[in-house]
Amino acid sequence: MNQNILETKCLSKSFHDQSVVKEISLAVPRDCVYGLLGPNGAGKSTLLKMLTGILRPTGGEILFNGHAWSRKDLADIGALIETPPVYENLTAQENLKVRAMILGVTDERIREVLELVDLAGTGKKKAGAFSLGMKQRLGIAIALLNRPRLLVLDEPVNGLDPIGIQELRQMIRRFPEEGITVLVSSHILNEIAQTADYIGIIANGVLGYQGGMPEMGHLEELFMTVAARYAVPETGCGHDAAGSITQGYKEGR
Repeated sequence: MNQNILETKCLSKSFHDQSVVKEISLAVPRDCVYGLLGPNGAGKSTLLKMLTGILRPTGGEILFNGHAWSRKDLADIGALIETPPVYENLTAQENLKVRAMILGVTDERIREVLELVDLAGTGKKKAGAFSLGMKQRLGIAIALLNRPRLLVLDEPVNGLDPIGIQELRQMIRRFPEEGITVLVSSHILNEIAQTADYIGIIANGVLGYQGGMPEMGHLEELFMTVAARYAVPETGCGHDAAGSITQGYKEGR
């Protein structure tokens, strides 16, 4: 079995002749949390939207679970991209029931997912009265209904208070134990440092680093080095610029 659940080969995306994602070759190991870091506008969301079928790549390929990605693979990929798809006039259980009927998922699975995201005790409380952190967890619950092997989260801690961030971090760290690989994007270095096992750093649409988490205290230095290196556009599939700028970094995990 391939050790990577997800790979991309020279994946690219352009809009009106403007290159946004530039020949990215990503490798996400199974049963881990993979943190995708980059400044705002670096191309993270565009990359994730290609992986989840929202956008069509301009070039390159996506491999999922050892084979060429197709739309059938979306049955094994859960995603929370941008705003949680929540009906605010429904309870957490009712929100999940709407999706469960479409997917053919049992009420038992609804109960399991509510437990998994720590929303089992919300009862008749409407989602409109939830905190932002609770809405994020409900969005993740919806993404988990179909028992995905890969969970894709785009900037999930945006707007959360410190308690909400901590709760979400703890939940994400539990998912690999359930056989769920998590690919989470963020521009918040400290959060990814506390959550991820592996990281990729994107700047100006280029994957400038991919590998283990550097030793404590060195992630910011690595991030800034990659961001500075790719402030000027670079292209070229297989170009290993990361190797030249990350010498001396040791994996901390």
